[in-house]
Amino acid sequence: MARLNDLYKSMVVPELTKEFGYKNPMAVPRMEKIIISIGVGKATQDKKFLELAKKDLMMITGQMPVVCKAKKSVSNFKVRKGDQTNLKVTIRRARMYEFMDRLINLAIPRVRDFRGLNLNSFDGRGNYSMGLAEQSVFPEINPAKVEFQQGMNITFVTTAHTDEEARKMLSLFGMPFRESAVAEH
Repeated sequence: MARLNDLYKSMVVPELTKEFGYKNPMAVPRMEKIIISIGVGKATQDKKFLELAKKDLMMITGQMPVVCKAKKSVSNFKVRKGDQTNLKVTIRRARMYEFMDRLINLAIPRVRDFRGLNLNSFDGRGNYSMGLAEQSVFPEINPAKVEFQQGMNITFVTTAHTDEEARKMLSLFGMPFRESAVAEH
């Protein structure tokens, strides 16, 4: 079983129950899924970029990414409706907890000039989104073999009803949030 799943059952559930006063253990917020997406705009000129990003995303998540097509044409970006420009992976259950563990303990500490995750990235319904500027922060990716740096968006979908519940849950998992905006100045 994944280490963070054990942590959830042994520490996160009791802590959240104590703080928010849940009467039923099923009412305690939990992680539902993690969605990782990559926009590969360069794929409109050369399909090689899409294949390289697909290979990297597959190594990071352990799942085959889904190729998404552009919904509209954007002439400034030379994208036509129907062009294959995005990749996404949805991970759940044990694989989700393993990915989250690697992200928190291995990938985020490798980000240059990291000062904590932004607390303003909650969506109001208990989901959190963050971005990474390059895929080479993951230990599965060999930085010497990376042909082009590719950013990615990571969304944590939870069953929490408020951002406060989700923030507390993710903090208990070890997400390194910034303390406050005042501390930066």
